Amino acid sequence: MEAAIAELQKGFLDPAQIASSRMIMGLDRQLLADGTYFMVLDGETIAGCGGWSRRATLYGGDHTPGRDAALLDPATEPARVRAMYTHPAFARRGVGRLILRLCEAAAGAEGFRRVELMATLSGRALYSQCGYEDIEAIEDARGGAPVPLVRMGKALG
Repeated sequence: MEAAIAELQKGFLDPAQIASSRMIMGLDRQLLADGTYFMVLDGETIAGCGGWSRRATLYGGDHTPGRDAALLDPATEPARVRAMYTHPAFARRGVGRLILRLCEAAAGAEGFRRVELMATLSGRALYSQCGYEDIEAIEDARGGAPVPLVRMGKALG
C-alpha cells in the first residue's frame, strides 16, 4: 500500500498531496473481518490487493475519520469497491482488473446491482476502462493538502 501511494501517484499529485493522501487511504480492517478483501500473489510477493464492502464507508483506512460501518441494502444501495492497491512493480499487468472482477462477482452474488468507488487520479483510467463512470469529483483535505478524487459507479451484470 505504501509503495502504491508513494510511487503510482507521482505525475498526478504533488509531494504535499501524496503525503496528505496517506490520511485518507490505507487498509480498512473491517474488510478483512468481513471476508471481502483479496490479495494477488506472485510467489510470496503481494502484487496487489483490494476488496469490496457491504458497508456505508466509501473510502479510507482504519485511521481515517468519518467511517460508517452501517450495512447497505443490496436492493437499493451500491456495494463499495475499497482499498485497491497494486505494487508499482506489477502495475499495468492485469492485477487491478482481476481484483475488480473478483469484487464485482462477490458483490453481485450477494444481491448488489451496482458498485461505487472513490478513485484516485492514478486509478481513474483503469476504472474507466472497466466500465465505471464518473459520478462526482471532490477534493479531500483531511490530511492537509487537498487531494482530488473521483466517485465512480458501475451497474452489475
